[in-house]
Amino acid sequence: MTKITAPTLEDVARMAGVSTASISRALNDPDKVAKPTRVKIERAIETLGYTPNFGGRALASNRTNTVGAIIPSMANAMFATGVQAFQEALSEAGVNLLLATTADDPDQEFRQIKALIAHGADGLMLIGQARPQATRDFLAKRRVPHVISWYFRPDIDQLCIGFDNHKAAFDATRRVLGLGHRRIAMISGPHAGNDRASDRYQGVIDAIAAHDQGAVLVHSEEAKYRLEYGAEAFERIMTSDARPTVVICGNDVLATGALMRARDMGVDVPGQLSLVGFDDIGLASVVTPPLATVRVPQTEMGRAAARALLAKLNGGADAVSVELPTEFIARGSLAAP
Repeated sequence: MTKITAPTLEDVARMAGVSTASISRALNDPDKVAKPTRVKIERAIETLGYTPNFGGRALASNRTNTVGAIIPSMANAMFATGVQAFQEALSEAGVNLLLATTADDPDQEFRQIKALIAHGADGLMLIGQARPQATRDFLAKRRVPHVISWYFRPDIDQLCIGFDNHKAAFDATRRVLGLGHRRIAMISGPHAGNDRASDRYQGVIDAIAAHDQGAVLVHSEEAKYRLEYGAEAFERIMTSDARPTVVICGNDVLATGALMRARDMGVDVPGQLSLVGFDDIGLASVVTPPLATVRVPQTEMGRAAARALLAKLNGGADAVSVELPTEFIARGSLAAP
């Protein structure tokens, strides 16, 4: 059986009629190669199907120009826009992205961190700061450059590019209270290992506690970020003895699931009950009625996280934490009780 071998740099050089040094310059610093020579090299590369091997360069520079991003799930739309912006900003700098997911499992996140580092990732983007001490120790001992995103608190000493989940939920709840709602329920994401969900929940609790006109949290549910779980949590709330006038949800997927079940149960939104989401994913504005929600600056956050990580990889002088603002978007699912 004939063994098929990949085309080499020497094969490209023979076809283009140039030296291997010229090809290396064309790949690494094309502006220093005359255009006619560069065109011949590009044609030879395309004809042969040659793929440059950057392993030697990576060993020499101790860089692979690859970073990793580890997110809870690719099925959840809340991360899609931000990760896309992160990747685009990296691409503009000539850096590739490896993507991994955790399913909100801290052990899986640790495995993915180790796998990406083993595969040569120069740095990482991680979601939130809540992770076991073993993971923190690994990152510290290996001196892994990383940036925390989708999260910001002024009292932590890590490089964070994100927003204050507590503050955003606190502000949204104040607006709900300002409309006259006093009986509030919440469907939040799972709190375990998820500082974004727990901060949003605590923001709601603290806003209610700060209100001096008899507001109360009558019911709370935790649910995974899927439509059916939001729907089931909503039904449990609405079949309990303590009926709210508004349900605040930890993200728009849960809120949309609640809205679907409200329709099934004959509950008029917002005539009988108001709903509020979080994130402002595309779905929020197209459901009926459209969701009142908290707009998260996903595109700006993704690009800023890429810039901060690249700065850290290049010495760190320009790598500083950034708090980005959120915005409450009032839509048809929210009205006075």
